[in-house]
Amino acid sequence: MTTAVLWFRRDLRLADHPALLAARDQADDVLPLFVLDDALRRPSGAPRLAFLHRCLRELEERTDGRLRVVTGRPEDVVPRVARQVAATGVHVSSDHAPYGRARDERVREALGDVPLVATGSPFGVTPGALLKDDGTPYKVYSPYARAWRARGPHRPAVTPRTVPWTDGGLPSEGVPDDPDLGGVVLPEAGERAALARWEEFLGDRASAYAQTRNLPAVAGTSVMSAHLKYGCIHPRTMHAALGPSDGERTYGGELIWRDFYADVLWHHPRSAREDLQPQLAGLEYDEGPDADARFEAWATGRTGYPIVDAGMRQLLGEAWVHNRVRMIVGSFLTKDLHLYWRRGASHFMQHLRDGDLASNQHGWQWVAGTGTDASPYFRVFNPVKQGRDHDADGEYIRRWVPELRDVPGKAVHEPWTLPGGPPNGYPPPMVDHSVERAEALRRYAATRDASR
Repeated sequence: MTTAVLWFRRDLRLADHPALLAARDQADDVLPLFVLDDALRRPSGAPRLAFLHRCLRELEERTDGRLRVVTGRPEDVVPRVARQVAATGVHVSSDHAPYGRARDERVREALGDVPLVATGSPFGVTPGALLKDDGTPYKVYSPYARAWRARGPHRPAVTPRTVPWTDGGLPSEGVPDDPDLGGVVLPEAGERAALARWEEFLGDRASAYAQTRNLPAVAGTSVMSAHLKYGCIHPRTMHAALGPSDGERTYGGELIWRDFYADVLWHHPRSAREDLQPQLAGLEYDEGPDADARFEAWATGRTGYPIVDAGMRQLLGEAWVHNRVRMIVGSFLTKDLHLYWRRGASHFMQHLRDGDLASNQHGWQWVAGTGTDASPYFRVFNPVKQGRDHDADGEYIRRWVPELRDVPGKAVHEPWTLPGGPPNGYPPPMVDHSVERAEALRRYAATRDASR
C-alpha cells in the first residue's frame, strides 16, 4: 500500500481541491496533515486563531478523524511525517506569500527525494500568471481585471465521493482550544458554513450587490472573506455560480481584487512591509507620544467622528469591518491623523478574523496613497460626507455607538452641532477635517516634488 501526504494550509475543504485529487490519484491512501507553525500563529490575533481552529475541527471530522495536527517547523514536521509513512509525495496547494514561498523551499529541500507537489492555488488566477504585453507585472487594478477576465479561472475541480484517508498510525496533537475572544462572537466556520453562507448570498442579495455593497447598515455583502482566507471555499467555485447581473459582475470584480493584490505581493514581496510607490517613501508621518494618543483614540473608536468610531468598534466587536468603512477609517488614520499606514494595517491584522496579508496590506496602501493607484494622493475621505452618503439614516452608527442612539435624524453625523454638544460623554472631533486634509495634500505634494 502506498501513501501520499496531503498537507493542508489555506485550503481547509474537500470540494474543488485539485491537490486532494492529485494525492488521491497518486497513492492508495491519503494522510491529511496540518502543521501548527508558530511563525504564522504568533502574529495572528485571537479571532483568526479561533476561526482557524474551528475550521480544523470540521476538517478533522470530515477526514474521518484522520487529520494529523502537529506543532513545529514545517521543514521538520513534514519530512518526518513523510518518512514515517514512506510517502510517495507530499501534496499542497501552492502558496504565494513571501513566508509561504520561502517555507516551501525549505520543506522541498528537506524532503530530499520525496517530491513536494503543488497543484492549484487559493486564487481564481494564480499570482504571477498575468503579465502586461511588455512582460512586466500589473500595478493598476483595471488593466489587470481586463486581462483576468480575458483569461478567466478554470472550472471547479470535481469533489471526490470518497477518499481513502489514513492516519498512518501516527499520533496527532489534536486541534488546540480556542483562545479567549473577550466577548467577540464569530460566525460559524468550516466548509459547510462557507457553502451555506454562499448559497444564502446568491440570488436577490447577489443581484442587488452593486446597489447595497456600500451600505454598512444593510446585509448587502457576502461576508465570505474569512472563509476565503482559510480556503473553506475556493473563489473558482464562487465565480462559477455568479450570473450575468450587474450586481454579480460587480461582486466578481471584488474577487478579482483579491487575486490582484496577491499578484502584486508575488511580484513585490517587500510591499507587505514597505510602500509600493518608492517615491512616497519619504512622506512625513507623525510620531511620538501625541501620535500614540491619537492612534489609541482611533483604535478604540473615540475620534469624535461617528462613522469612524462605529467602524473601529465593529472591528473590536465582530473581528470584521464592512469594506466601505475599512476605507473610511483607513483614510482617517493616514490622512487626518497623519500616521503611517502600517500601524493601522498591523492593528487590523491583530483583530480581524479575515486578516489576509496581501489584501490587508495593499488595501491599506490603496487608502494611504502609497500603493496600487494611478492618482491616489488627492483622495481624502471626508468622514462626515461618507457617513451621510453610506449610512444616511445613521442606523449603522447607532448600532455601534450607543452614546448616539437617541440623537435624531441626520444630526447623528455631526453630534458636536447639537445644543450642548455631543451627548452621553461622546467626544468632540479630535481634529478639524478640512485643516488636516489640506495638511495631507501639502505633505504629499512636498514628497512628490522632492522625488522628481
